[in-house]
Amino acid sequence: MTDQRELAAALRAAVRGEVDFGVTARALTTMDASNYRRVPLGVCAPRDADDVAAALAVCREHGVPVVPRGGGTSIAGQATGTGVVLDFTRHMNRLLSLDPEAGTAVVQPGLVLDRLQEAAAPHGLRFGPDPSTHSRCTLGGMIGNNSCGSHSVAWGTTADNVRTLSVITARGERLRPGPGWAGAPEGLRPLVDGELARLRTGFPDLPRRISGYAVDALLPEHRADVARSLCGSEGTLAVLTEAELTLVRAPRARALAVLAYADESGAAQAAAGLLPYRPLTVEGMAADLVPSGADLPRGGAWLFVEAGGDTDAEARAAAETIVRAADVVDALVVTDPARQRALWRIREDASGAATRMPGGTSRTKSGGGSEAWPGWEDCAVPPARLGAYLRDFRALLAEHGLRGTPYGHFGDGCIHVRIDFDLLTGPGVARFRRFSEELADVVVAHGGSLSGEHGDGQARAELLPRMYGTETVALFERVKGVWDPDGLLNPGMLVRPAPLDADLRFSALPREPVDVAFGYPADAGDFSAAVRRCVGVAKCRTTSVSGSAVMCPSYRATGEEEHSTRGRARLLHEMLAGEVVTDGWRSTEVRDALDLCLSCKGCRSDCPVGVDMATYKAEFLHHHYAGRRRPAAHYAMGWLPVWLRWAARTRTAGAANALASVRPLAGLAKRLGGIAAEREIPRLAGEPFSRWWRRRRPSATGEGRLVVLWPDTFTEHLSPSVGRAAVRVLEAAGLRVALPPTLRLPSGGRRVGDARSRSPLSLLTARRGRVCCGLTYLSTGQLDRARTVLGRTLDLLEPVLATDAPLVVLEPSCAAALRTDAPELLHDDPRAARLASRVLTFAETLETYAPDWTPPAVNRPVTGQTHCHQHAVLGDAPDRRLREAAGLTGELTGGCCGLAGDFGFERGHYDVSRACAEERLLPAVREAPQDAVVQADGFSCRTQLEQLGGVRGRHLAEILAEALDRRP
Repeated sequence: MTDQRELAAALRAAVRGEVDFGVTARALTTMDASNYRRVPLGVCAPRDADDVAAALAVCREHGVPVVPRGGGTSIAGQATGTGVVLDFTRHMNRLLSLDPEAGTAVVQPGLVLDRLQEAAAPHGLRFGPDPSTHSRCTLGGMIGNNSCGSHSVAWGTTADNVRTLSVITARGERLRPGPGWAGAPEGLRPLVDGELARLRTGFPDLPRRISGYAVDALLPEHRADVARSLCGSEGTLAVLTEAELTLVRAPRARALAVLAYADESGAAQAAAGLLPYRPLTVEGMAADLVPSGADLPRGGAWLFVEAGGDTDAEARAAAETIVRAADVVDALVVTDPARQRALWRIREDASGAATRMPGGTSRTKSGGGSEAWPGWEDCAVPPARLGAYLRDFRALLAEHGLRGTPYGHFGDGCIHVRIDFDLLTGPGVARFRRFSEELADVVVAHGGSLSGEHGDGQARAELLPRMYGTETVALFERVKGVWDPDGLLNPGMLVRPAPLDADLRFSALPREPVDVAFGYPADAGDFSAAVRRCVGVAKCRTTSVSGSAVMCPSYRATGEEEHSTRGRARLLHEMLAGEVVTDGWRSTEVRDALDLCLSCKGCRSDCPVGVDMATYKAEFLHHHYAGRRRPAAHYAMGWLPVWLRWAARTRTAGAANALASVRPLAGLAKRLGGIAAEREIPRLAGEPFSRWWRRRRPSATGEGRLVVLWPDTFTEHLSPSVGRAAVRVLEAAGLRVALPPTLRLPSGGRRVGDARSRSPLSLLTARRGRVCCGLTYLSTGQLDRARTVLGRTLDLLEPVLATDAPLVVLEPSCAAALRTDAPELLHDDPRAARLASRVLTFAETLETYAPDWTPPAVNRPVTGQTHCHQHAVLGDAPDRRLREAAGLTGELTGGCCGLAGDFGFERGHYDVSRACAEERLLPAVREAPQDAVVQADGFSCRTQLEQLGGVRGRHLAEILAEALDRRP
């Protein structure tokens, strides 16, 4: 039995990098992107090769296994282990050199692929292999798995692009493998020389043979390439510390031909016939994985075929030649890079989207669609046999009552698929095993490889004898013995494998649903199923985002796994499992990881599987602080609507502003309220919006279609100018504006009313109140209070809900709360869903209820940021169209402003909040033209701009209202 304390102390004494045997570090590395879960003893982040050697020496002395790990996106379980995990992403993540003339690069194993591509691009170069996880997978992981990607038909696998490697064996020998037996350990050459006949006849000849060890690369006719033979060895033979890679010349221009077929069989049969035209990619996917409204030609399945050239015209001509040669239902040729990227995102997100299939099953208890899992993610057959293989594969699925939607690298005969295995029950796991064994036989019958890209790991290594035979597998074991005679490196993978149905990550989760506050409608009310959504594809670990993307701002600010969506989901998984995180909802490790979650909701839209960490955070905080004192900020900012209403009722806003301007008093207030000392306290409005509304002339409300304007807390007390501007624009568009009732009328009262509604009878018999979305209570996890507030709001709104009047919500975060959080929290009150269906943004209201209205011409460039909740929940297409109609040119940036309601005000969050703002928002504003209008629809965004950038942002309603006032 290993003494963890003694091992940790020995590692800390030996290495200069971090050694972490704590709960959080272990919980974050129990899983990769596979079905498997194994709990490590600890994590070591080496700084250099010397650290790697020192760590190996300590682990060898203690008899502890070692698992090298990069981005943790492996799909077969090979990035998990029970010993010490070597995390190369923290320090050994550099591009050491790049030689444009030679077309080579020297990298460390923790370097993310996209960083290499960015460095090579100015020289017209790139690394050929490009998995869909290119924004977060590491070169070390790609070498370990022999990754491929969509361009392998042109540029091959990772092994085809590796020149030499620098490795350290488990016994500390430093080698530099390459061609001509360079870097071979003692005993390897005699072993190979005695098996030449087997090596020449026992390995299938196909472009995507990833399974097993590539021992045939050591044949004389293959230049006895030791480096190539190590590619795909999954960290079981030696530990990589450096790699010299070959770069390829990227075409100056590309065109994407999207070829439509009636079904996937038609697409699969056509793929091999396109290879003579030398395409860069031949990718396939069926309609099951395509989001509704995707800009694709009509059909039931598609091939994405990319062609290159020196000019746009040459690339287009090559793509059009491919279209003419293909027998298609329909086709589309795209040369615009932005549109190409949008189409490729559909394909890249398939690995996540495939985990949730339409139509729930009783087996998975997932009302939002059945859960589907990897395990048979990437079998490969000769491309010419792909159509026949897919037919047999479909037949086997039907025989076992399973479903899966194939997609992937059709040009290489490599198919990705996620299958709705029941991995929660004994009979389901037994069927998983039977299906795996039978599918392995089908793959072999077609001359294929059990793995065509992601490696064998634990998922398929047990079945390698079916593909290679027992004698060749015994040869693999002998190769392992030469490289790693003590069996310390990633045991249980490839040779002497763990059973494919052991260590399943679902077995540790509770069998009965956990008692929770939210309804989790997409997961049939099961919080465990919601947490299971995270399958580890790690899109949240992307270090830079483009376009309108948001997820995950806290990870990009800190670079720490625990502050990624995946990291938090892993900790919640371990909290439910109770083995590593042992104190459940009271866990301080989970609390600390969630502390830097901005609740931006970016993961709700950007995560391929729809993980909703903002909701999970609120749920956790609700349980964590149940019956306990909360942080001061939860009272100061969580109860903000109450404090602001009291200030308005007592007419003390001016006095509050005056006191806040006195620095010592403001400092005291911030300390007591848990507010960051660096923050300024926003000024309260002298006249709340509803007070202004009440003193307006009654005739000013217009005579058109009735719309009910929501007086959210921020518009009411902090930015009433936004409400006044919205009224101005809505009435100019011919709409009749009312505010929600402030009195709950007696039974039978059905008057919509507004903030001026008063009558002697109502004053005697009605209950007074104000509508509120409960946002501040939701974001701080005060869910009982949020339910009370939302229940009172629904009572007040009953007269409105009895009509067809829409609710116009100006603050995006409030609109998102009403549209999604309210019905999910009040899942037992049908009025909440009715309310959600009525919520419209300002732009949606004008587009829907004043379609013929022409906005005033602003005719200026616009800059700013799309609110993160707008991006994630509401959508901004109507806003884009409204801006265009008003002559506002340019695009708003994505990301998150970093203030995010109470987050950026809370003590301890200022640095992360500022880092988020500096990522995209502030640079966009600084780089905008001098006459640009700064649009920021959220109060948080405007506050962040003012406090960090000295810039006044305006709501779109304010921009249009000012233009109306200038209109002759």
